[in-house]
Amino acid sequence: MVDKPDVIVIGGGPNGLATAAYLAKAGAKVYVVDYNQELGGGLATELATFPGFLTNTHLIYHMMVDYAPVHKDFDLENKYAVRYVWPELQFAMLFADGYDLCLYQDVDKTCQSIAAFSKHDADAYREFHNKLEDYFSNYMGPLTYMPAMPPLEQIPLLEKTELGREVSADSEKSPQELIDGYFENDQVRAMMYYLACHWGVDYDSTGLGYLAIINLNRSTNYRLCVGGSHKLASALQKVILENGGRLMGSKRIKNILVSDGAARGIELKDGTKIEAGKAVVSTIDLGTTFLKYVGKEHLDEEFTQSIEGWQWEKWSLLALHLALTEPPNFLAAAKNPDINKACVHIMGYEGTQDVIDHWKGIARGERQTTGFTTCFPSVHDSSQAPPGQCSGLISQMAPYKISEGVEKWEQFKFKWGLIEERVAVLQQYAPNISMDKVIWAYATTPLGTARRFPNMIEGSYKQGDYTNLQMGYHRPNYHCSNHRTPIDNLYLGGANSYPGGLITFGPGYLAANAVAEDQGIEKWWPEPESVAKAREEGML
Repeated sequence: MVDKPDVIVIGGGPNGLATAAYLAKAGAKVYVVDYNQELGGGLATELATFPGFLTNTHLIYHMMVDYAPVHKDFDLENKYAVRYVWPELQFAMLFADGYDLCLYQDVDKTCQSIAAFSKHDADAYREFHNKLEDYFSNYMGPLTYMPAMPPLEQIPLLEKTELGREVSADSEKSPQELIDGYFENDQVRAMMYYLACHWGVDYDSTGLGYLAIINLNRSTNYRLCVGGSHKLASALQKVILENGGRLMGSKRIKNILVSDGAARGIELKDGTKIEAGKAVVSTIDLGTTFLKYVGKEHLDEEFTQSIEGWQWEKWSLLALHLALTEPPNFLAAAKNPDINKACVHIMGYEGTQDVIDHWKGIARGERQTTGFTTCFPSVHDSSQAPPGQCSGLISQMAPYKISEGVEKWEQFKFKWGLIEERVAVLQQYAPNISMDKVIWAYATTPLGTARRFPNMIEGSYKQGDYTNLQMGYHRPNYHCSNHRTPIDNLYLGGANSYPGGLITFGPGYLAANAVAEDQGIEKWWPEPESVAKAREEGML
């Protein structure tokens, strides 16, 4: 046995660190136990390509900096120097004919870019943008940091206001229906399809329009963490340590100790037992948490079947990290003088059918050469590459189970071939970039992701597919939608729990609230202002 903490958090990713930081600052003695030596999960920044180049090997875009309570509650910018770059030009979609479609922070500039394709769509975008902002700021943003509501409670609330009724109606649509209802130009639609769905939403799935709304609203809020994504993880670790918490990396868990229907602690594979005085919080995948660590003998059949039936994402991500001798120059193939300063470039799609064909190809296990995004962090943050040189990322949606066989992903020659294929496509848009400008490269494949982060099953980056039966009050199931589980004192706080994945910090924040409320831990943190405002207006 080791010292007895109040709370054990399994998994030191973003949500695990957030849960631990809130509870530690509240006076609870908290241990964070993680499989990897370095905590932070997807918030990883490494020297993976070449000396002097910082590589964000998993997560690079932070889309909820203006909403996630952790930033304000812990004063991360002022106290821990967690700073962000917010590029004015957020997305640039490049086409083979040299034209580009640009999405700016500034709505007027975006409308001017869209007008080159369709005057109708430029006007429609202004209305669309304003409506999305209303939806998000008054309802969907606040809802991210409120416990999940059963549909029978949520729907009547929405029906009380005009905005609520509009939210409800658009939420029932598929992303395709939502977008086609506003835009007529095929290239404009193609960009909107991609932005609405590339984080894991099927373009034709009805009932998930609200996810498309969130993704589209956040598409003008992409920010890059100065010094790399791990700066955020490092700051949260400091909060934990400053408040008496303990970070335990390179630990292999054997099981969660359960007796009399309650979680009592954990046992490590080396035989060490750590008893928890109040709670155990798991932020890792459901199967490992319940079927492996808790054990079926402590679960009823219905609950076990719900865990066994959990569905993983249809696609993962292939990320190619580049150390370049110089930044890319897109001006030779694009007409917008701002083009080199875009946060994200989209290339390889000429219309909606190309985007749809990519998704359909993924379902067939096909890996594709074209159709990807690029980002060059050092263009916006000079600390991420040596002077005059450039760090780069090529990111592509890809199936975990490819037709060549899953193991093919990690063969060196195969991975290097993936790099050469995509750099050749990049060169069509940025002629100055070719393989002779690549100092070195590093590939993060779907299989590589699964091996490095065992809770990211099949390369899952959201710990589970986004479907009607796995979202909202059903994430992960109605037994655990409020972050509590059928096992007393065992809580969920990972991306498999409400509200879902990506760096929203919603699951970790809500798990901290649940533990504090149940275990008599006095909360020092205030309710988010956006939540209070939405409640006052009757939306929550």
